Amino acid sequence: MTPLRIQRLIAAVFLILGGWCLVAPGMVADLCLTPAWRSPDAPVVPILVGCFGAQAVLAGLFAWFSRFTGTTFLVYAIALLPFFVFDWWFYAVVPVFNGFILLDLAGNLVMLGLCLLGWRRATPA
Repeated sequence: MTPLRIQRLIAAVFLILGGWCLVAPGMVADLCLTPAWRSPDAPVVPILVGCFGAQAVLAGLFAWFSRFTGTTFLVYAIALLPFFVFDWWFYAVVPVFNGFILLDLAGNLVMLGLCLLGWRRATPA
């Protein structure tokens, strides 16, 4: 697998999950948030989910149209690490998310694995 194909697979994770948050923020909030955090009296929740999705789509577009070097893949992998803490914290410690957060965890694991594969296959910057 070429580095370009690997980075496009990384982009696809952002575009798919972020696009879902962008086009159906209410659905994502209903599926992923615990009842205490998805109040119908708080219309800001779907707006925030949509904003999160828009940023993910933007990251996906950058990943799709850029050219990653070995360093890019490595930095991307390191930058993903706090997302694992975020998912765990808001699932296990402060239960904002329910089990559907595993979709985000799975996406992050896929991207981390792809980053490490891309780092090994790409030439350093």
